[in-house]
Amino acid sequence: EVQLVESGGGLVQPGGSLRLSCATSGFTFSTYAMNWVRQAPGKGPEWVSGIHDSSGNTYYADSVKGRFTISRDNAKNTLYLQMDSLKPEDTALYYCARLLSSWYGMDYWGEGTLVTVSS
Repeated sequence: EVQLVESGGGLVQPGGSLRLSCATSGFTFSTYAMNWVRQAPGKGPEWVSGIHDSSGNTYYADSVKGRFTISRDNAKNTLYLQMDSLKPEDTALYYCARLLSSWYGMDYWGEGTLVTVSS
């Protein structure tokens, strides 16, 4: 069964950093593009970042560009999101998600890890 398990969330002060991890299993990780999506309290989901499976090209929402870095370790079947210069508006539940296809979208999601940016 496909499993995506996020970790690394927590409480951090504005300007601080966190690294999120998404451990995956049950599928050939290296052949799938992966994404991070977040949902702030009372808000709809917001796509944060994505990384292509073959090219390794990365993509970012304007709101996080220059501050977040997505990466993957195919040998470890793990996706990462390095978050620097965190802002209170980054507070959200962060999900990793597998991209099935460009036309279908994301088909599997983790249960999320909570990031709280506050003084």
